[in-house]
Order: sequence, then structure tokens, then C-alpha cells
Amino acid sequence: MKNFLLIAFFIIVSNVSFASGGDWGKTGHRATAEIAEKHLTEKAKKAISSLLDGYGLAFVANYADDIKSDPDYKKYGPWHYVNIDPGSKEYKLEDASERGDLVQAIRKCVEVLKNKSSTREEKEFHLKMLIHFVGDLHQPFHTGHAEDKGGNDIQVRWFNDGSNIHRVWDSEMIDFYQMSYTELAINTKNLSKAELKSIKKGKLLDWVYESRAMAEDLYAGVENGEKLGYSYMYEHMPTVLDQLQKGGIRLAKILNDIYS
Repeated sequence: MKNFLLIAFFIIVSNVSFASGGDWGKTGHRATAEIAEKHLTEKAKKAISSLLDGYGLAFVANYADDIKSDPDYKKYGPWHYVNIDPGSKEYKLEDASERGDLVQAIRKCVEVLKNKSSTREEKEFHLKMLIHFVGDLHQPFHTGHAEDKGGNDIQVRWFNDGSNIHRVWDSEMIDFYQMSYTELAINTKNLSKAELKSIKKGKLLDWVYESRAMAEDLYAGVENGEKLGYSYMYEHMPTVLDQLQKGGIRLAKILNDIYS
């Protein structure tokens, strides 16, 4: 009986993990959250710790993915990405999805957290979502094209396995790198004050356009059916690491502004 329950448990976990995949993977999101933790002010740390009952940002970084398995939270699916038409140069709210998108999601989370009338439950929920969504923002294909589902329809071979370019950027490069989220968070670039200031500079849409420009370059650099491996990893893993670090620094900036 115990063996049966154990097998059933692993089947459930595997199915949930598959269903909830799609943005930096669990390791990437936790790394971004752990990096953010190092850049929080003491005031922000105290407020967040109280709201999360002492848990750190990394502990809840995948909450927005985990709830995808619950039909009650299906409406939040479109919050994980934003699609801007290839011919358009800017994000327009009137052209955005009626179900919401990544830009609206981050704005909503910040609004709820800043609102003194929000309940503790509302604030806790939107804080967990915000931690995840800022990570999503820095995975370039979450600002990709609607027609190929942010690269999900661009089929590639990752070494000898079937995959798609979105998944390669989500998790397969990070998993192949074989570092834990804490190792990724510790092994970040030593940034000068000027570099740190530059990363923090700008507002949400500036960061969206930055990620979008990166996505366009990545689209141009891959063909449907292409086999990717060591050389692709060598060329692009530094960018993945940079994006994880940027995401963490900018998440901390947002949270520090909220709790200033």
C-alpha cells in the first residue's frame, strides 16, 4: 500500500510540474527571488517577512505557477506574458488582452500592495504573484509573439530531445547548468554603483521593451526544427544569468518603493 501511494504521489507531482512549467522554471524563479532578497531595504524585509509569516521570497517564488493546477485560478493564466504585435513599437492598453497580461498583472499587484484598504489576504496573494511575474518579465519569450505562443510553437531539438525555444529559455539551459538556485544567486556579477543604477533605471514598460528587443534577436537566431546544444548554451547562458540578476535587482526596487 505504501509503495502504491508513493508511486501515485510521484505521478501527481510530475503532472503538476509539467502543467505549471513555462517561465524560468522553478530554479530560475527562486534564483531571481533570492537575488532580490539581498537588495531589499530593512524596512521592506520586515514588512515582507510579516506578510509571508517569516518565509523568504524564494520560498513563494513559484506560487503563481503552482496554482495553475487549480481551476479556480485559471483566469490568471494570461498574466504570465505580454504580447506586442511585431509591427508595433509600443504597448497600448487598448490593444492588450481583455483577460489581462503581464504588464497589467504587475501594475495590479503593486496597486493592491500599496492600497491601505487591501486585506492581508489580498496583499499576501498579490505579493506572491508579483515576485513571480517580475521573474517572468525577464524571460525574453514572455514578451514574444502571440502567433507562436511566445516561442512555444517553435520546435527545436535540445541536444537529442524534442523541445521548443521557449522551454529552452525557461528551464533547459538552467537545468543543464546544474546549479541550485542559491548557487545561482551567490554567483552573480560584481556590479559597480553605476551598473546597479543603470539596471534600476526606468519604469515597467522600459523593462518590457528591453526584454522584447532581446526576444526579437532570439527569434532571428533560431530556426524551426534546429538542433541546439553546447554552442547555443555557450552563446546564451551568460544572458540567462544576466536576466536572472536583473530580475532580482528590479524586483527589489519595486518592493523597496512599495514599502518605502
